[in-house]
Amino acid sequence: MGLMHYVHQAVDYCLYCLKLVQTRQVGWQTVDRKTGNYVREKQPLLKKLRLLLLFNPLTEWVDNTHLLRLWLHNKTVKEGKKEGTPKSAEQIASFVDFYGINMNDFNPSDIHAYQTFEDFFDREHRAGSRPIHRGNDPTVAVCVADSRVVVYPTVSQTRALWIKGKNFTIGNLVADYDLARPWHEGAVASFRLSPQDYHRYHSPVTGKVKWYKQISGEYYNVDPLCLRSWVDILTRNARCCVCIETQEFGEVLFVAIGATDVGTVEINQAVQKAGTDVNKGDEIGKFQFGGSSIIVAFEKDRVGFDEDLLSVSRRLVMMDVEVGMSLGRATKPERPQQQHQAQNNVQIPGTFSG
Repeated sequence: MGLMHYVHQAVDYCLYCLKLVQTRQVGWQTVDRKTGNYVREKQPLLKKLRLLLLFNPLTEWVDNTHLLRLWLHNKTVKEGKKEGTPKSAEQIASFVDFYGINMNDFNPSDIHAYQTFEDFFDREHRAGSRPIHRGNDPTVAVCVADSRVVVYPTVSQTRALWIKGKNFTIGNLVADYDLARPWHEGAVASFRLSPQDYHRYHSPVTGKVKWYKQISGEYYNVDPLCLRSWVDILTRNARCCVCIETQEFGEVLFVAIGATDVGTVEINQAVQKAGTDVNKGDEIGKFQFGGSSIIVAFEKDRVGFDEDLLSVSRRLVMMDVEVGMSLGRATKPERPQQQHQAQNNVQIPGTFSG
């Protein structure tokens, strides 16, 4: 009786795995914030197998020259160019069907209105489809993209639990330890966008642009399998950084990071200029061509992330969120100058190695 019980369990598990493969639900398990239910992302099976091949301890040990990942980068650039051609529009219908995209959330909603796959990829939300949580309250930060997110109160926890790259620090992320000083041991929200997502991104807070910086780099995949390897994904990929100065949260760092199948990381022209006012929920820029990632960093002890996000993140699970959903509250809503007087004396260990 006991043996048959285990046999039945094994058969049920095999059938369950087979069903996941048949429906292409071989991506990561996440939690839907609206329902609280666990769901599994759809992902092409060959893509999953390719990631397992490229990002594992054996490959990391053998491929010290990163030739395999260089091949992936060159392939990304080549594929990206195809998405801007009229012929690429033929992919849209099957793409929408495979991922179950609700086109009623977008404008235009008719897939035939898009001339190329690139046009479809950076589609816009329909007005009102993504309300901004407490839009007139600057003490509340919001989610920046339709995406999956994990949040951690400190950079150390982020490194220990989620981003395993050997050289991940905020200093390496912005390629400047002096600029990174405000976020030493600050809180981090890591957003991951999949190819099927809306790929425009929005400000998490209300404030004023202090500085903007563009950093060239690679286009490695930002799948959790890659982020939790020892490869320095986020600090090697192409990225754009914006510092937003606020009264409620101090200085907030927004970093848009390109990834596999992303041709460009674009920041709106106005947001590239110091002194520009931004309101939470305002569009900051967009990605093109594929999966990508966003890091939002807050000064130490200046934000309290929502408890449901923290709880899921502690279990190493990402939560599905939408633009404008609540991210957290300001814990010290004071003027930035008061906070930075003390920060100027903080010593940051190490030197920039990017």
